[in-house]
Amino acid sequence: MSAANDAPAPKRRLAVALPLLIFVGMAAFLGWRLSLGRDPSIVPSALIGHPAPAFNLPAVPGVDRPGLSDADLRKGGVTVVNIFASWCAPCRMEHPVLRKLAENEALKAMGVRLVGVNYKDDPANAAKFLADGGDPYAAIGMDSSGRVGIDWGLTGVPETFIVRGDGTIAYKFIGPITEEALDKTVLREIEKALP
Repeated sequence: MSAANDAPAPKRRLAVALPLLIFVGMAAFLGWRLSLGRDPSIVPSALIGHPAPAFNLPAVPGVDRPGLSDADLRKGGVTVVNIFASWCAPCRMEHPVLRKLAENEALKAMGVRLVGVNYKDDPANAAKFLADGGDPYAAIGMDSSGRVGIDWGLTGVPETFIVRGDGTIAYKFIGPITEEALDKTVLREIEKALP
């Protein structure tokens, strides 16, 4: 073996070691970030602490509920805004939990109400969904184009927002509300949003 072949050996070692060092550095950084106690499944919303976006949605045809606007969210009391669709399987799963929330007499006495935004849905399908599963909403706006969902920062359906009586968004829950999520998270966030 000649001296000319020995010279590149340190460069080859560095070329092999460099990707390993980068991987170890990234793994250490990610481990440190996870150790900060934050839940990586929580997606923060830029709207929390800000007024709800302006909107004015018509009622869902065939459903005996009024439409919904941002002015409805500034009438005092806490409003729980649930964005749903009849074509959404997780929305169907959470529907009985939403009925339980809407039927909670203690919450009603504190001025808490549940409203809905029907997202990119066929009105006939939405009406059937609510007729079959029960209608827990005090008002429902029809977001046919999806524009209101975009303005609210919707990442998918279902999503639920807790809005203070002055129209300020206090909390965002992503995904279907389960019994456990209702008891451990949603009811606590409603309580925090009460005056």
